[in-house]
Amino acid sequence: MVAFEVPEVDYTRYTNRQLAAVPLGVLAVALLIIGGWYVATGAPVDPGLDFTGGAEVRVAVDGSESEAREQIQQTFDPAPETVRSVPSDNTYILTFQTDETGVSELETQARDAGLAVESSYTVSAAFGSRTQRLAFFGVTFAFLGMSALVFLMFRTFVPSIAVVISAFSDIVIPVALMNVLGIDLTLGTVAALLMIIGYSVDSDILLNNHILRRSGDFYESTHRAMRTGVTMTLTSLSAMIVMTVVATLFGIQLLAAIGTVLAFGLATDLMNTYMLNLSLLRWYKYEGVAN
Repeated sequence: MVAFEVPEVDYTRYTNRQLAAVPLGVLAVALLIIGGWYVATGAPVDPGLDFTGGAEVRVAVDGSESEAREQIQQTFDPAPETVRSVPSDNTYILTFQTDETGVSELETQARDAGLAVESSYTVSAAFGSRTQRLAFFGVTFAFLGMSALVFLMFRTFVPSIAVVISAFSDIVIPVALMNVLGIDLTLGTVAALLMIIGYSVDSDILLNNHILRRSGDFYESTHRAMRTGVTMTLTSLSAMIVMTVVATLFGIQLLAAIGTVLAFGLATDLMNTYMLNLSLLRWYKYEGVAN
């Protein structure tokens, strides 16, 4: 069995500003992307079928991908909003802005053109709008509840705000990357964002507890926390990468999107926990009110 040893980082080589500069810079870029996306589209991230309403049809098409896409465009009226291929077989996932009545017509058009319809489902616009509001309130409530719990646990401003800022950045950066990579916001990716909040709070509280509530030198306590936290996060990150690759190969779009968001969120959490959060804790312990 291969043993994994977390190396001890010499944090004395870096100032608090140097440690915080990278994660804060990445956060600033992510906020600019989300802000620009909101100005251009009216939403911070593109909503998926679950939130906008419409239909999804999965069809099997013979021939090369270019020929299949051309046939799909000629077959359907209205044309599909998006066409995604499944690498493992000759199937394509099509999305349309239509209602329940329209999906029957779409299936008829596909069969008349000789395409095999493998599955289809619809979401009404009204239901999608309600789901979108519930998802927004769910993420907001989870984040606010987490923030309140952290402040109750530590009862001091700097350690508490360090956890909150890290968790906020852990959500914002994956959302910005969703825009860059063309991943829509769906119920699955909302669940991934909620899981990222849990991962973030877990690793940040682990670090805070080791530094503030356990005996030992600051850097010794940091390395103890890293041995557990980094190992835990890298294990989860590896699992998410494997899930993303397998889901992509087999055309399981939902799992691929969840895995991608979680992988980026976990990587972001490593940066924020052991650079941003740690710099704030070191300032608090040696230069701030705790000194």
